[in-house]
Formats: sequence, structure tokens, C-alpha cells
Amino acid sequence: MTEANFDALRAAFENAVPGYDALRRKLIPHFDAFYGTALDLLEEVVGEGEFRCVDLGVGTGLLSEMILNRFPGAQVEGVDLAPKMLDAARERLAIYGARLRLSLADYATAPLPGPVDAVVSALSIHHLDHEAKRRLFRRIHDALRPGGVFLNADQSLGATGEIEDAYQRRWEADVRDSGIAADDFAAARKRVELDRSATFADQIAWLEDAGFRYADIGWKRHRFTVFYARR
Repeated sequence: MTEANFDALRAAFENAVPGYDALRRKLIPHFDAFYGTALDLLEEVVGEGEFRCVDLGVGTGLLSEMILNRFPGAQVEGVDLAPKMLDAARERLAIYGARLRLSLADYATAPLPGPVDAVVSALSIHHLDHEAKRRLFRRIHDALRPGGVFLNADQSLGATGEIEDAYQRRWEADVRDSGIAADDFAAARKRVELDRSATFADQIAWLEDAGFRYADIGWKRHRFTVFYARR
């Protein structure tokens, strides 16, 4: 990611902080299934015991909050490049005390904490260019304990231009049906210009190349995809 792209990405999400969480339900069709699948897959690995987890692109803390609520034994470290996002996450998650740690960093290049039991991310990694994704997948693999899990609730590009156009039309139809305000929809479409999505097939191949024992799709609806990989 170039410095200009980095700055544009950080600015886009800094500006989106007010009302960001309320909009997610409108911008992500089948929101509960999308996040719920990631949590269910995490539970298959960690069970009910204690575990360490890193949340890449923690944002306002939405996914981290879900994990800390559902798993009393979880300790989460959230990483993000946007200070205002981290401020929102810090306020939101203050009740979890020592179970949560937040770090300001560009996870595409910064060292990842490890060894950990799980690495998770939601709607963040698709902003990286493809080679940066591949490097990150290798670093995530190395940060996990043997048997650890990487869960990425993210986006995938259509395998052809025709499929990608269909993904965009379906997403826009779903979002309009949600009753979103016109200015919020316009801002979301503007942020889409910063996306660098890859096909789900490419991402599965890159996870396997990174050394994961296996990689799979846990859930998918159009471009919204839950990736699941075990070390």
C-alpha cells in the first residue's frame, strides 16, 4: 500500500466513525449470519476455555465486543491504523479491563503478537493490495499456535467482470432496501473505491500457500465471505 493510499484509507475511516456501527447493519446484508458464522467457527476451535486472540483492523471494536461477550476466557488485542477508530473502541470496550489491549499500528507491516490461539478480522484485509495480503497471510500463520485458527469475515471479488457487476447490483439493492440515508449510501460507495478485493479462490490458494493445514469458506453471500483457515 502506498503512503497516499494509506492516508486515504485512514482518513476515510476516521471520517466514518460517527454512526459507523449503526450503518454496518444496513451496509452488510445478513449481518447476523455474517458475524455469527465467524463466532461459531471460532467456538469450534477455542471451546469455552481461555484463549488469546488478535483482531486486525479492530475499528470501533464491534467484532472484539462480540468475542469478549461470547467467550469469558478470551483476551483480545485489537490493532488499527486509525486513531479515532481506536478511541471509539477504547470507550466501547472499557468494561472489559485487562481482557482487552488496543494498539495503533498498520498490521500489514507491524509485527504481530504471538503465539496466539486465533487471529480474526472483519471487513479490513480487502483494502490491502494482493501481494500485501499474501505476505500478511504468511505472517498470520506464523503468529498462530499449532492448531490455531484464522477467521476473516471479509469481501471477495467476483470471479469475472459479469459476476462482480452482479455482486455490486445486489449489494446496492440490499442496501437501498435497508432504508439507508442517501448521504450515508453515497459515502459508503465512495469508500468502496478504496477496496482491493481478491476472488475467494485466490484467497484460499494464498492461505494454503502460506502454510495453513486447510482453508475453507464458512459462509458466503455475494461478495461477503467468511474465510476459515487452521494452522
